[in-house]
Amino acid sequence: IMLNKKKIVTPRVKIIQNLYSKKSNPDFDIKYNKNQFKKFIKDVTEGTIEREELIDEIIEKNLKDDININKTDKILMIIIHAAIYELLFKHNNSISVIISEYLKTAEIFLEKGKIAFLNAILDKISKILRKS
Repeated sequence: IMLNKKKIVTPRVKIIQNLYSKKSNPDFDIKYNKNQFKKFIKDVTEGTIEREELIDEIIEKNLKDDININKTDKILMIIIHAAIYELLFKHNNSISVIISEYLKTAEIFLEKGKIAFLNAILDKISKILRKS
């Protein structure tokens, strides 16, 4: 994936790159380099892939008026999937941290208009998923 801005590789940038590579080439073997976030990156990458059907159902059920899974930009969908995975399964991360981290990550991959859309989507789905 080409990064538009300076090369910033945060854990979530790495997650999006891994998911994009896997989506583009299902035979792609993801390598997890040693770093302090390796476990987190692997958990979210693998978890997002393993729970893709569940995440798609959540999108279909709660965001069908906002998103067409088949017509929405691939990288935008990957970011939404990873964020939903974290909202569902990473309860030690606050909603605001998850959303702000994915918005920062999106700045590398998406133009401004899509980032505003992503913000609205993540805000909406986070309220549904973490009603507790």
